[in-house]
Amino acid sequence: MHLRKLLDWKTVLIYLHRWMGIVLGLVFVVWFISGVSMMYVGMPRLSVAERLGHLPPLNLSTARVSPAEAAARHQLLGRQLKIEMYFDGRPIYRIDGTTKVYADTGDLVPGASEHEAIALVQRWVPQYASTVSYDGYVPNSDQWTLGERRGTLPLHRIAVGDPAGTHYYISEVTGEPTMKTDQRSRVLGYVSAVLHWTYFTSFRRNQPLWLQSVAWAALLGTFMTLAGFVVGIVRTRYPRHYRMRSGPSHSPYVGWMKWHHYVGLIFGIVTMTWAFSGAMSLGMPFTSLHNAPPTDAQRSAVARSPLAINLLTVDRMQRALQVIGRSFAPKEIEVLQFQGEPYFIASRPPAPYSYDQEIGSNDERSQSQPRAEHLIVSALEPERGAFRRFSDDSMWTIAKAAMPGVPMRDAAWLTAYDSYYYDQYGNRPLPVLRVRYDDPRQTWLYMEPSRGTMLKQDVGGRWNRWLYHGLHSLDFPFLYNRRPLWDIVLIVLSGGGLVLSATTLVPSWRRLARHARRLRNVRVGQRGVRETVGAGLRSPAGPTQSST
Repeated sequence: MHLRKLLDWKTVLIYLHRWMGIVLGLVFVVWFISGVSMMYVGMPRLSVAERLGHLPPLNLSTARVSPAEAAARHQLLGRQLKIEMYFDGRPIYRIDGTTKVYADTGDLVPGASEHEAIALVQRWVPQYASTVSYDGYVPNSDQWTLGERRGTLPLHRIAVGDPAGTHYYISEVTGEPTMKTDQRSRVLGYVSAVLHWTYFTSFRRNQPLWLQSVAWAALLGTFMTLAGFVVGIVRTRYPRHYRMRSGPSHSPYVGWMKWHHYVGLIFGIVTMTWAFSGAMSLGMPFTSLHNAPPTDAQRSAVARSPLAINLLTVDRMQRALQVIGRSFAPKEIEVLQFQGEPYFIASRPPAPYSYDQEIGSNDERSQSQPRAEHLIVSALEPERGAFRRFSDDSMWTIAKAAMPGVPMRDAAWLTAYDSYYYDQYGNRPLPVLRVRYDDPRQTWLYMEPSRGTMLKQDVGGRWNRWLYHGLHSLDFPFLYNRRPLWDIVLIVLSGGGLVLSATTLVPSWRRLARHARRLRNVRVGQRGVRETVGAGLRSPAGPTQSST
């Protein structure tokens, strides 16, 4: 009878759901609370507006060394290039992402010592120069700099000493500010992103362990909620009732577990999909549901050839800056290789930066800015003037080059977002050319003429879009673009999941306490048996002798 009960599938599901709930109940409570917080706040960061706000307008009058000479001198590939002003008022080349070279001398831009980092922040916020102080040396990373690239570590943490409790992080390697936090953003970042991603410093540093632990917790949570939903349906009697002391009931449970039973029937499925999509965000369980890596043809379709850095002479850069300066004074210029030729792209700088206005709002959710006006200038013939987008014909050329020999199923110029080319802040440029192909991966390409970029989506990426973003953020087109309806729906569903998870905490604690008492009683009983046996072994043996 006992073995038959153990093999009963309902009994197995009940025990699995119960003990997995005891282990993961508190985790789910934290995930739901922090998930709602992440709708509105995120991790702190140094905003683009603040970084550009402290840079002077780009001035190339002192430039003497060409980008090609700078790259050759320091043995750099020169495949990426950005031209900008540095904080000391000198023009620099940012080559291949992180390496910075002065355009006037060709020397590498030095890093920052402790005293230089303090001096930089004092110039950055002169109104607090007297209170700026050194707060610590960060050789690896701390809670707020876990995402730093290895090329920027170690960091100097500098305290401003202002009422907001602001800290700046200055790279010892590059000499640049890389992160800004204040008391508000640290607290909000902790109750949102840190708790939701289990982003604790020592744990997150071990990325393989962190990734596997969180992903498997989400997968186990998916099975736990599915098992609970099945058990909840099986154990519900309708239209019949259970005979309970409190009266007839459709549920066999009482107290907290009765609430858990009924709430699970309503919110169990959405809780399961949230756990599953959380695992999807970490690449599990379907590792193949992602966009396939770009082919060689796709990688070269836009640029056609590597950046021709040798064509970027100082004279051409200066003339291009003069052309752009007729519309606005840029603070940085990006170089783009498009269809075999280099072009300069510059964006209008943001409004003058105000330190006081940004206090308390330097997290990733509050920094969305509309896409700035930009201009494009040919690097070979700057005198042709500036323009705002590449030609439609060039987009068709890219579409054909990216998928040679593959027939197009259809093509259309989109003037509104579709389900795969979109942005929650509405900042992705339109129009865009969408071409769908008849290949095994069912590839879709989006060619964007305003900056000459291409976005790829294939069948794996589209599945990931729905199974991760769709299920986790509920960014379905009929809902996501209708705020505050999206906010209300997400908060109500999160509240239901929170109640579902929280109602297990007290019963779990009571069950663990009962098991602890039983274990303690067993140990006490075993100790008593051992003492009794030991006393018996020590007592005299054999018959007593009598005197005559």
